Amino acid sequence: MTTTDKLTMHPVTAPLKGRVSPPGSKSITNRALLLAGLARGTSRLTGALKSDDTRYMAEALRAMGVTVEEPDATTFVVTGTGELKAPAAPLFLGNAGTATRFLTAAVASVDGTVVVDGDEHMRKRPIGPLVVALRSLGIAADAPTGCPPVTVKGNGHFGTGRVEIDANLSSQYVSALLMAAPLAPKGANRPVTIALSGAEIGARGYVDLTLDAMRAFGARVEQLDAANWKVEPTGYTATDFHIEPDASAATYLWGAEVLTGGAIDIGTPAAAFTQPDARAHAVISAFPHMPAVIDGSQMQDAIPTIAVLAAFNETPVRFVGISNLRVKECDRIRALSTGLNNIRAGLATEEGDDLVVASDPGLAGQHLPAEIDTFADHRIAMSFALAGLKIDGITILDPACVGKTYPQYWDALASLGVGFDRS
Repeated sequence: MTTTDKLTMHPVTAPLKGRVSPPGSKSITNRALLLAGLARGTSRLTGALKSDDTRYMAEALRAMGVTVEEPDATTFVVTGTGELKAPAAPLFLGNAGTATRFLTAAVASVDGTVVVDGDEHMRKRPIGPLVVALRSLGIAADAPTGCPPVTVKGNGHFGTGRVEIDANLSSQYVSALLMAAPLAPKGANRPVTIALSGAEIGARGYVDLTLDAMRAFGARVEQLDAANWKVEPTGYTATDFHIEPDASAATYLWGAEVLTGGAIDIGTPAAAFTQPDARAHAVISAFPHMPAVIDGSQMQDAIPTIAVLAAFNETPVRFVGISNLRVKECDRIRALSTGLNNIRAGLATEEGDDLVVASDPGLAGQHLPAEIDTFADHRIAMSFALAGLKIDGITILDPACVGKTYPQYWDALASLGVGFDRS
């Protein structure tokens, strides 16, 4: 799709039917890219996502001496030496949270100084707990604002011993430490123990994705209990690795299906996904009788989809456990309430960190012109497109921001018969 500033949707007049294959998982692609880059030898990653976030990771690895080839649209071939080299310039990672958090820990293994930075949005996203954890391992890391840029002065290997991490804001902090831990010096014969400093952890299922990927690349990691992991200093071994479709992307297609009474085949049964957001399928399938209270703590990226669907639900919906949405690519709670209230005043209310959507099936078929500020957030753009399937006059600002994780999103909707005006 040509980059445009606005995209005004045409409501659909018939159920959406057809087949759309979601792109590869962003979360798994960026984990696999990093682990392949840290491994000795050549790894072939198939089913991968090619988007802004994964390109930032690939470019950062190239800057640190890793060979990353792209023989086709869904494959990375990664050849590493088992170590990263100091880059000639700061690593710029846009607003890619996974790449930024994961690399902040991994570059501690570099012999030299590395600056991990991002765009204006990433510079507002917290990374302080990870920096504190790295320091406790004897790693020189500094982030004066508590957000990127982060300066890490490595000595050629990761730290050893026990480290505590506050993962209340993001499970990515835990994943970052876990993936870097096998880079501890082998001669020390001391595993790295990673412990949660509190009981809370955002989106715990993503840690399971991390553990599965690590083991695929030869790491020896043991989960001692719900709050402790032990990682041996094994390094990583190159392997071939297949990446499943993105469950977060699938939620938009599941939403479009139930909202229009359609039948969209995404090629993968919901039960086959290993990503946490796949649990949203059960909630979405209940539409228009979704529950009165939805806990989003373990399916955070699916909440924008479900919140827009909730506007058409038979009864109001309260979203709880979503405080972490305030520190995503934007403040997603505020973005959702702003967008819904632009459609109709009073449609959404913020109560602390809860979001309450009033719900009105009668919205469907109305002419309610509304410009949706996406705040450069791909998930806000893709979610509010669902509202445009049923309401006339929905305009998505900065529609090209979907390139962060789903560059073909608008083309996918068009293939199902959805129309737009671009300006």
